[in-house]
Amino acid sequence: MKFNLQLLIAFFGSLFCFIIMSYLVQAEHLVVFDRLVIDAVQGFEADGLTVAMKFFTYIGSLKFIVILTLPIFLFLFYVLRHRLEILVFLSVVYITPILNRLLKLYFHRARPDINRLIEIGGYSFPSGHAMNAFSCYSILAFLLWRHVPSRLGRVTVIILSAFMILAIGLSRVYLGVHYPSDIIGGFLASGLWVAAVIWFFQRYKEKLEIPKRAH
Repeated sequence: MKFNLQLLIAFFGSLFCFIIMSYLVQAEHLVVFDRLVIDAVQGFEADGLTVAMKFFTYIGSLKFIVILTLPIFLFLFYVLRHRLEILVFLSVVYITPILNRLLKLYFHRARPDINRLIEIGGYSFPSGHAMNAFSCYSILAFLLWRHVPSRLGRVTVIILSAFMILAIGLSRVYLGVHYPSDIIGGFLASGLWVAAVIWFFQRYKEKLEIPKRAH
């Protein structure tokens, strides 16, 4: 029950923060913040770092994540034999791009035009890469965390997941295709979606366990 309460707090906290962020973006109150962060991040521009950032932006793309789902599906199905967890993973990963598309169509925010290192079309807020990365790597961390017995192993899973999410988000700012507020908005939007899915998953698991306890 404590974990379910934490999930509800995460959901409504993410929702509240996303609403605030959306207002600030639409009211153009984050122009200075976005520019300061962009200038600071792009101030580290170097050939080697650009290659690394392009790599991180690729592994946060929908194309790569769709490819990644195949080995994860096989691992969950044949190794862990947890079919319900497959549905949890797929529902998070494949519905996230749909949510992102709807949000972008609603907000219609143009992408930044400051020292772009790659070219890309479409709207800017919230970042699709940020949403894809947060959804994919956070739900993957949750599913793996449940099967890692050691404390060190669990901490490692969380750290690696957080690193991937942050690196992908940072790469979009570095490459000049997103404002920092786009990235934060993407993390918040995916955060509320992931929290909602995990909450329903936990509730369903608890209902399945009640008859077992009765016997």
